Amino acid sequence: MNRILTLLTLSAALCRGGTLFCGAYPDLVLVIDEAQGKVVDKIKLVTGLPRSLRLSPDKKTIFVSTNDHNGFEVIDVATRKVTKHFVLDDATHRYRVLGGAPDPQGKVLYGSTVEITKEADRFSIGKTKYTIIDIDQQKIVKTVDEPPPDPPSANGGRGGGRFFGNFEVSPDGKFLYQFGQQVRVLKSEDFSEVEKIDLELPGQPMENLGLGGMQEALSEPTMRVSLFNYSDPSVHNRVFGLARFDLNTRKFEFTPIGPSPAQLGQLFVTPDKKMGYTMSQNGQGGNRRCEFWGLDLTTTKLARTSEVPCRSRYSFGMSTNGQKLYIYGAGFEIEVFDAITFQREAVWDLGNDMTGAMVSIP
Repeated sequence: MNRILTLLTLSAALCRGGTLFCGAYPDLVLVIDEAQGKVVDKIKLVTGLPRSLRLSPDKKTIFVSTNDHNGFEVIDVATRKVTKHFVLDDATHRYRVLGGAPDPQGKVLYGSTVEITKEADRFSIGKTKYTIIDIDQQKIVKTVDEPPPDPPSANGGRGGGRFFGNFEVSPDGKFLYQFGQQVRVLKSEDFSEVEKIDLELPGQPMENLGLGGMQEALSEPTMRVSLFNYSDPSVHNRVFGLARFDLNTRKFEFTPIGPSPAQLGQLFVTPDKKMGYTMSQNGQGGNRRCEFWGLDLTTTKLARTSEVPCRSRYSFGMSTNGQKLYIYGAGFEIEVFDAITFQREAVWDLGNDMTGAMVSIP
């Protein structure tokens, strides 16, 4: 009897759906109820256009980075109110925030920054620095010069991608993980390097990994799962596979799956950890072909695919219960697809142009 009640409770929770928080122009975070398929609240930001959203480990807070003056805002999930806001830029200094993640207590943000100083006759661009941003003090409290990637990357060592892109923090808050062609393990207090984990297969160079900031509301707290590409040194045949990284043990596992498409989107994992979904793209312009991919994570195989109309710009997402797939961003609508059949079921008109930033909370 208890088992039946538990299953009924779980089924009811899945049917209810969750809540989506989406960045929108010019200075909004939209609150969308998945069950109703509509906007139920709008959170007005103080510092401008939302660029990225990141959920805290306890799922009670959303950290927002904004574009206008490199601002940061803190949203309380329960009240849907902005509790803190500040900007890094001033009259003579601007910052490029290249990657970051909050600590487990949500008190500081760890990341990479580049400082740009306005001088009398020019702008001086500084070195990429590991950076600690204190939320309460509302400022940068520590920087350390970041070493160049090993091997050097095509961007000249300018850090780890967009804000909240390539960093993760260990569950105890003592270590940082910077993901790229290798995993750098750093002490969070001073960014000193503890370990460098080689991700390459023998004779097969690994391309950059994007394990940081994945599946904020759905993944296991200590495990990150993502897709990766590698290529052999002879004919440079690109193959994609599944990567798993344990933030506690630092154990990294990857399994090749098949030939790589020209582009792969972010991987989203269902709450039961049995399936993962992404979007692939091949070709350019009018010859582009886009597909939904469903990966069976129990066998690490590509289980099913289906062609879907391509957009010139888009973001890909998944519902909190893992039953629906979303295509959204650079527009006013979210297209909703069934995760089993890959058929389009609905289009939600949000009444606002979205920026592509989204956080989902069950």
